[in-house]
Order: sequence, then C-alpha cells, then structure tokens
Amino acid sequence: FTLYKLRSMRADAEAECGPRWAEPDDERVTAVGRWIRALRIDEIPQAWNVLRGEMSFVGPRPERPEFVAVLRRELPGYDRRHSVAPGLTGWAVVNQPYSGTIEDARLKLRYDLEYIERASLLMDLRILARTARILVFGWS
Repeated sequence: FTLYKLRSMRADAEAECGPRWAEPDDERVTAVGRWIRALRIDEIPQAWNVLRGEMSFVGPRPERPEFVAVLRRELPGYDRRHSVAPGLTGWAVVNQPYSGTIEDARLKLRYDLEYIERASLLMDLRILARTARILVFGWS
C-alpha cells in the first residue's frame, strides 16, 4: 500500500544515492522538514491509511519495500512481523528511538516479534500511552 506522510526531505533526496535509511541530522531533510519531524506531524496523513484499513493504530511500523528485501535476507524471521497489520506506533517504536542499521533493525524485529507474541488490548493501551508521553515530552 502507499504510506501517506508529509514530505520532510528534498524532492531529489534519493536521486544520487538511492534509497537509504534516514539518519539523525540527515542532510536530505529540509528546514521545514526538521520541524514537522520534531513535532511528528509528518505522520498525521497516515490516519488515512488507518481509515482505509491498510494500517492499525498499533503494530510493527511498515518498512519501505527496498529495505524489506534486505531485511528479509539479513534477519531470519523478518516476515513474521507481516502477520499483523502495520501500525502508526508499536512496541519497537516506543522502545528504540531510531533505526538506521541492520543491527538496529535486528533489535526492532525482536520488539516487533515480542509484540506479536504478547499482543493484547492492555499492551496496545500501554504502547499508546508511551507514544503520547514521547510526543509530549520527547525521549527520556
């Protein structure tokens, strides 16, 4: 499915290097993009994905197809995270601030698989509460 977001990077951000994970202080992010990312409003259009039934509020964050191909090769069991609907937020999101390497993705996969094993309404509420805290207070 198409994931909707507000553009935070230059239009030609991947013209020279192709797809790559975003990094802290990524030079491809525009000045306005830094603000919308800091305030997390770049994610608001994903509410459309939820309304269309393509995503849920809580679940593993969807990944770009270019990265899924690599992660499938590098991380055994990666496809198990596709057994549940992707989410706006998730257990990996609230436990690991950033993912930009295969090792980061390995840790996020562990959180995603833990979520799949322990999924419950109570866990979803806990994730939503932690997400709200991160949105208001940032990572602490």
